[in-house]
Amino acid sequence: MTSLFTLEKEADAERLVTLLSESNNDTVRQRAAEILGDLDVPDDEVVDSLTTAAQDDSNGAVRAAAIDALDQREAVEQLISAIVGEEISGSKAEWARAEELTDALTSDQPELRMAAANVLGRIGSRSATEDLIRRLPDPDPRVRARVARALGRLEDKRAVSHLAERRTDEEVDVRRETAEALGRIEGDEALSALLGMLNDPAEAVRRITAGSLGNFGSVKPLDALVGLLGDKSEAVRKAAVFSLIELLSNVPPEQSHELRETMVQKLSTSDHRVVVSSLVDIIEEGSQAHQRRNATWLLGRVTGTQHRWEAIETLVGVLDADDGMTAQFAVTSLATIGGESVETALLEVLSDSEATTDAQAMAAFGLGKVGGERSRERLDTLVDTTDDEEVRKRAFSALSKLGGRA
Repeated sequence: MTSLFTLEKEADAERLVTLLSESNNDTVRQRAAEILGDLDVPDDEVVDSLTTAAQDDSNGAVRAAAIDALDQREAVEQLISAIVGEEISGSKAEWARAEELTDALTSDQPELRMAAANVLGRIGSRSATEDLIRRLPDPDPRVRARVARALGRLEDKRAVSHLAERRTDEEVDVRRETAEALGRIEGDEALSALLGMLNDPAEAVRRITAGSLGNFGSVKPLDALVGLLGDKSEAVRKAAVFSLIELLSNVPPEQSHELRETMVQKLSTSDHRVVVSSLVDIIEEGSQAHQRRNATWLLGRVTGTQHRWEAIETLVGVLDADDGMTAQFAVTSLATIGGESVETALLEVLSDSEATTDAQAMAAFGLGKVGGERSRERLDTLVDTTDDEEVRKRAFSALSKLGGRA
């Protein structure tokens, strides 16, 4: 049998639809529904299959997955219409749709309450906030989770104190959605509520909480995030590092310098393997320029002796980054690490025939900060042999800092 991973990779909607309707395995049907929610394929057959599963599947987790998949495809109104036997038009004014859907929040059918909560969150009408708040204690945990998610999407601070009451909900999914919602709403009250979830017994809740703390433009989460670097879960530790990087971007400018100094001080006290590996991941794989810049800046300042070479190799690898500031930060971080290892790595860039001229120019610049006599000799030769004006300019400048030409 072809694996679900292969079907997802091949976007084989037809076979996934068949599995959703015919498989005897609850887990397979649930995963098929989740994949169908993500696939970029024509809607009709997929939506019809998900709508049927959301109403008729014998397993509650499968029905919930189908409802969420319809939400991802922005087609959950079709499910609501099928259940109530009345058209819920996506073309109606927002307030009119919200009014229809809030009525569905009190339905006897939990699937309808779930679907209504999903749509109310997606259309973003804060007129539904009070109605959603009233459903937070819903007897069905699937509904409670989706109501919490919807309130997070609305980003309405009126919901914070009510969401805080769900921090100790007996169901992990409810607590997880609560943590994510509080992170989206932000503000001091939401931050205080989130900080109270850091000791949750469930890894998923702690991970979401750690990842959400970086959203706040405040230095308050710093100690908590540093504390999470000792969490037993690597996923939680990595989420904490990611949030530390986000803090550097989100904190007000007037607090930035103090935060940077404090963060470096706290992270430098112990050689956390997860800090280096997480920063390396952000630098090599991050899609946001501000994340890569801040990770590049921080890496050189918190790397201990144990992971020195990994940090140096990563920083050398972004000397020719498209984002010039990342390249500049890479040089300053390498200079902060310093020593013969950094000098050797930069000299190797100058000797590498496959290195870009941008990388060589930045390597020459860096040697002016960390180089010794062997760097002076190599730069002296480079000034006369390079064909690139920027490399020559950087090499000459570096030479002047190292005592001038021989």
